[in-house]
Amino acid sequence: MTQQTTPAAPVVPTSRYRWSAVAAVVVTVCAWASAFVAIRAVGESYDPGPLALGRLLVGSLALGAGMLVTRRWVTPTAREWALIALCGIAWFGVYNVALNAAEQRVDAGTAAMVVNVGPILIALFAGLLLGEGFPRWLVVGALVAFSGAVLVGASTAHLDRSDILGVLLCLVAAVTYAVGVLAQKFVLRRLPGLQVTWLACTIGAVACLPFTPALLTDAAAAPAGATAGLLYLAVVPTALAFSTWAYALARMDAGRLGVSTYLVPPITIVMSGLLLGEVPALLALVGGVICLAGVALSRRR
Repeated sequence: MTQQTTPAAPVVPTSRYRWSAVAAVVVTVCAWASAFVAIRAVGESYDPGPLALGRLLVGSLALGAGMLVTRRWVTPTAREWALIALCGIAWFGVYNVALNAAEQRVDAGTAAMVVNVGPILIALFAGLLLGEGFPRWLVVGALVAFSGAVLVGASTAHLDRSDILGVLLCLVAAVTYAVGVLAQKFVLRRLPGLQVTWLACTIGAVACLPFTPALLTDAAAAPAGATAGLLYLAVVPTALAFSTWAYALARMDAGRLGVSTYLVPPITIVMSGLLLGEVPALLALVGGVICLAGVALSRRR
């Protein structure tokens, strides 16, 4: 008697998942770099709290539409709900308000440099809490990329527009960014990335609801271009970029992925030159190259 066997399901090459995660990182980094430029422009018409609330409300609606299309839902456990709430309040709520306020006091280069302390914290805490360890090339790449980010920030810093409060707000943004990423990493082990992003964005919007009266006042007085910039921040750097980030984070180590955001400062410089007419200094270009080298080193096995 011969035994019939069921044909095996086709195996998806691992490289396909790897390259799709890299593509998601590229989208995320470019979108987040553009956010620094947009925040500076929109911040002239919207105060930090109302800007965060408007961005998160529209972002939540866009992500909610994606949830309706995919119709994929996994019920979180009590522990996962707590981590999602932590991510939403820290990364989506506090981070956005702090960064918006910081960019009214320091220039984009300084903000990008200080906020990029976050990936160092992510790599450190991921090694301690997630068991990802401290690979030699990750440490080397982080140090090299951070030195490049420092050069970028130093080349674009204008002391007459910077103050201690602005730098402290950037540090608050960096810490809440790291906390949010680590909380998100835990829940992405079981929950879909889009679901986690939508829930966190919605929780962040709820946390910012006290700014509703100010948002209505700013929206009534803001020019159409500023409101269009707010909508851009909501759809691209928030809804799209946070979704692609969650997709990549579910498939990559948190430490290595966090180091990839060191690409944000040099890309921000290029976008500022094209859109705001800010010509980058030679030191900024050198720092951007060093950032790229550091990211490349961190990806080595």
